[in-house]
Amino acid sequence: MSSSKRKLNLPNTKSAKHDPFAALRFRDYRLFTIGRLLLFVGSQMQTVAIGWELYDRTNSALALGGVGLAQVLPMIALTLITGDVADRRDRKLTMLLSVLLLALCSLALAVLSWTQGAVVLIYTCLALTGIARAFLKPASDALMWQLIPVRAFTNAATWNSSSFQLASVIGPALGGFGIAFLGSATGVYVLAAIAGFMCFILTAAISKQKTIRSTEPISLKALSAGAKFVWENQLILAAITLDMFAVLLGGAIALLPIFAKDILQVGPLELGYLQAAPSIGALFMAIVLAYLPPLRQAGPALLWSVVGFGVVTIIFGLSRWFWLSLLMLVLSGALDTISVVIRHTLVQIRTPDNLRGRVAAINSVFISASNELGGFESGLTAALFGPIISVVGGGIGTIAVVIAVAAIWPGIAKLGALQEYEGS
Repeated sequence: MSSSKRKLNLPNTKSAKHDPFAALRFRDYRLFTIGRLLLFVGSQMQTVAIGWELYDRTNSALALGGVGLAQVLPMIALTLITGDVADRRDRKLTMLLSVLLLALCSLALAVLSWTQGAVVLIYTCLALTGIARAFLKPASDALMWQLIPVRAFTNAATWNSSSFQLASVIGPALGGFGIAFLGSATGVYVLAAIAGFMCFILTAAISKQKTIRSTEPISLKALSAGAKFVWENQLILAAITLDMFAVLLGGAIALLPIFAKDILQVGPLELGYLQAAPSIGALFMAIVLAYLPPLRQAGPALLWSVVGFGVVTIIFGLSRWFWLSLLMLVLSGALDTISVVIRHTLVQIRTPDNLRGRVAAINSVFISASNELGGFESGLTAALFGPIISVVGGGIGTIAVVIAVAAIWPGIAKLGALQEYEGS
């Protein structure tokens, strides 16, 4: 058990597993979560502003596609380095520097928006944002689990998912309102920068944590230790693989404009409802999971939640009724949250502290790659076979992946209460 865990003696954690606010009772975790929520909201607002401004200035769908690419490529390219930094350096300092760079990039975007600066400079800011996020993700994920005892990990994973989904609902709405109210995207960038600086202040207030840092000499072996650890821990590999392919195959979000306009025959307001539906379902499920005791059969719950995700994706693809489609998207978000909470908890409980950064970096690449490639896969199959076959086929593929994972890694179906793996 790490020394940071022994020092966490503020609340009595014996009953923490039945306490829906167990993780939030720790001061440092509260500061961390509130700060990251503000950062997430600002990021979502900025995403809306960037999309609106780029399309308004270029009228090019390709320009929009470059937004995600400019940010995800640095994350993939820097994976081994950022994970190693998170395990060798002060994670709080790394997080502070990353958040500061994000806030400065938002200010730079505000200046470029105000002065109508060159589009290439906007992409430069986006690439720098991607670099900041590449360092932020493993450092912040690793730091978060130092702020609470192991028995509160599941609750923390639930609140972590809740904060992200809440930001996914609030951020785009605030971004759109800000553009309409202020008349341009400039003010939204400024608000995103303010959110970043507030996150910086809250993070700076977190107590200094003692960390078991990696002492290996820098080498390819040390840099790839996270990937090696994931490969050798089959349950973690199974959980990450399951989540990656579920997102890669089962995601219908990229095709929502097509379904809204051509299949469900509804307008932009209803499209907004469809886009918000998965996050609403995810937020609802996160709250439910926070109030329920920890899952006693985590493995079966993980497998069945992904099967359910595939089923509701198929129904959505076949639906011609707006309200049924909306319900299926809500359920998809709720079911996805179950698998996310189980995967995050399993990964963190089984990962040694000196490897948390590198494992978090590998995990983030799986997530980022599956999201970006999932959108590309959906668009490509929709172009070749039509949107309905793309979504329905993706749902069927998701169910097939669950069957394959259960067959290749039968131990995943036997996974019980995750707290039983404390210290393993």
